[in-house]
Order: sequence, then C-alpha cells, then structure tokens
Amino acid sequence: MRHLLTSFLSAHWAIVFALLAVICIDGNRGVAAALGMLGVAAESARLVDLESVVVVAPLATALLVVSVLFFWAFVDTLMNDAGSPGADSVVRIAFISASGVLSLIMIGGAAQGINGLFMVVAVQLAALLASYVAMLAERRSAVMADEGDVRATAHSMAKAAAHNSLLSLISGRTGSDGKGGR
Repeated sequence: MRHLLTSFLSAHWAIVFALLAVICIDGNRGVAAALGMLGVAAESARLVDLESVVVVAPLATALLVVSVLFFWAFVDTLMNDAGSPGADSVVRIAFISASGVLSLIMIGGAAQGINGLFMVVAVQLAALLASYVAMLAERRSAVMADEGDVRATAHSMAKAAAHNSLLSLISGRTGSDGKGGR
C-alpha cells in the first residue's frame, strides 16, 4: 500500500527546505530573504552581517541536509512498506534535523536581535509536529490494516480446515493420521 500523505508531506518539506537553502545561497538576497520567506523582517540584525559567508554557508548547508533527508524519506516511502523494520527511522531523523535547524535559526536570530522570529519558528515547528503526527498515524493505520488482513486470512484458513475435517469425518475417508474414519 502506497502512503499518499506520507509521500506528499515528505516531498513538501524537501521542497520547502531546498528552496530556503537556494534562497539563502543567492548573493543578492541571502539569509534576509530566506528569513523573509519564513515571515520575518531581518533588517534589525546588529552583530554579524547576514550576507557573510560565515553565516550563509553553514545555514544553507544545514537547510540542504534537511532537504536531502526529507527527500530520502520520500524515496523510502515509495520503495518500502510501513511494516518494514526501520520504516520510521528516516522520517524521524528528518524531523529531528528540521526541528534542530529551526531551533538554531531561532537562537541565532535572537542573538542578532531579529524581532518576531520566535512566533515564526513556533508556527513552523507546530507545522512540522503536525506533519510528523499525520505521517505516524498513516503508517500505523497501514500496519494495523495489514494485521487485520492477517487475522482475516487466518480465520478463513481455520474455517476451511474445519470444514474439510468435518467433510472428511462425514464421508468416512481416511484422516491425516492414516486411520480409517469413525
């Protein structure tokens, strides 16, 4: 069973973080434009120039790594099923990394004196949490549906075996133990 919501959310977050990384790398706009895409005006930074390589390179690399992790989760969702061991590990690592990068953006922005960053990061973290919960719910419902299929199959096999055994007893044919009927 393909996981539509999980694959969509993984692709969505991969694209979001990749676009943030590309905007961050852009020489004309840089980190201020990436923060503007998140909804923060970064004109009030006071300590470090947001366009310097010391700020842009680590932030763009971190955003790109998170994007690659979400893309990996997307590919893993398409290739594997929910019941495979370690199915949630890539998704979990991607969400932990995204939360860490957003937390570092908030800490760095607070150190720079950028106003309004806390609410923006809080909204993004809430969106990440909602996405993670939705993905877990979809994966667990798929696992539960698979277990239900196993139960239904086992039940029908048991009914068929009981039916065959009853027919064997009624007809007087030999059972599986080699003795005659009755």
